[in-house]
Amino acid sequence: MVPLTQMLHFSISAFVDALSGALWGWPTIILLFGTHIYLTVILKFPQRKIFKGIKLSFTRDEGSSGDVSQFGALATSLAATIGTGNIIGVATAITLGGPGAVLWCWMAGFFGIATKYSEGLLAIKYRVKSHDGTMIGGPMYALERGLKMKWLAVLFCVFTAIAAFGIGNSVQSNAIASLLAQPGLLGESYTGISTQITGLVVATLVALVIIFGVKAIAKVCEALVPFMAIFYVLGCVAILCINWEFIGPAINLIVKSAFTPQAAGGGFVGGTVMMAARFGIARGLFSNESGLGSAPIVAAAAQTRNPVRQALVSSTATFWDTVVVCALTGLVIVSSIIAYPHISVNDGAKLTHMAFAEIPYIGTPILVIGLITFTFSTILGWSYYGEKAIQYIAGRKTIYVFRGLWIVAAYLGANIDLALVWSMADCANALMAFPNLISLLLLSKVIARETNKYLWKNRLDEYSTSEPPTIDD
Repeated sequence: MVPLTQMLHFSISAFVDALSGALWGWPTIILLFGTHIYLTVILKFPQRKIFKGIKLSFTRDEGSSGDVSQFGALATSLAATIGTGNIIGVATAITLGGPGAVLWCWMAGFFGIATKYSEGLLAIKYRVKSHDGTMIGGPMYALERGLKMKWLAVLFCVFTAIAAFGIGNSVQSNAIASLLAQPGLLGESYTGISTQITGLVVATLVALVIIFGVKAIAKVCEALVPFMAIFYVLGCVAILCINWEFIGPAINLIVKSAFTPQAAGGGFVGGTVMMAARFGIARGLFSNESGLGSAPIVAAAAQTRNPVRQALVSSTATFWDTVVVCALTGLVIVSSIIAYPHISVNDGAKLTHMAFAEIPYIGTPILVIGLITFTFSTILGWSYYGEKAIQYIAGRKTIYVFRGLWIVAAYLGANIDLALVWSMADCANALMAFPNLISLLLLSKVIARETNKYLWKNRLDEYSTSEPPTIDD
């Protein structure tokens, strides 16, 4: 006889899984992707200025209000978004939707640039200042100050806090611990590391960073993000050099499979156009978080002279995350399966591991180091998101309690089964999007007006005349 508690656990898990599937189904995907396209059109394709945004991200905006540099804010945002979703997630999308999912993922990233741009603009436009001079912002302040919807702002923060402890912390810590615990991962003599040891190390390293606040988080991310991105990209390039003769066939297969219902061949299960679109777009949306409302929380802390300058910098996060990293990952995996038909396509994690293992001696270490740095940096980035969400709800005095709980969650996450936690956080991650999308759509005229004023009239060097109000925190 099955115990009552076990039956209850199964029932809750089944319900949460069903809710997660519904929330990340076609209605949400259409709403998010539709918002990307709508904002792209009304803003006159801000994607055209992506290289201007890249240049600005490396330019210090001296004399401007803010807590961290524009690059620091961008690095923290990238730290939170570039993670297992860009590596394992892309492979999973390919196994479920076929190789065409790669192109749809890339398209979600391309159009998502406009949404990430808009989020960054509203973050600066509606940010506020605490009594100690710290800048605070994000969708909650756009909803409160721009739309007078404080109740919706509170809901956004509740969902953000839940998602932060789940996907932003426990799940990431668990991914590191599970990876390092695998015997034989780094050679026959490797017996794996205890999850308790890994959890303790991760929690200690997290504590050493977050107790000093956003400036410390940004400093660590400024150093970590370029290293991990370059390291991983070089690994991808090495694989593509090995697979060079299969790159053309891989691109051809990706494009054809995105628009033509066919058996993919080369070891792929294949899929319909609808499956390729669904899993590709969903993975693109999930990996770069354009429209979810997380990144603008740290964008609000940036030193910038006007909202549009930071908007351009913020938009580059989606470019690097999806248009570059996810696209490279997809091309590596598709070309590897064509080149090595023995590679299984039934499991996203194993598929990625086998593709990188084709690089003699260093392939697996590149993947392992990439995953560890990606997941650890995600914990740092999301700690700031969660902290500001809790601060909005309960006040500044609660942030030290939050930091303590965050450190504990990093340890516990490495040592417990997180299937239910993942599903609940997945739901919260999707629910974050709805309040944020409401602010983006209802304030789209404000976004368009600011864009026309500073971007299309070539006034990017001008300083905004509006000062953020000081609030009681």
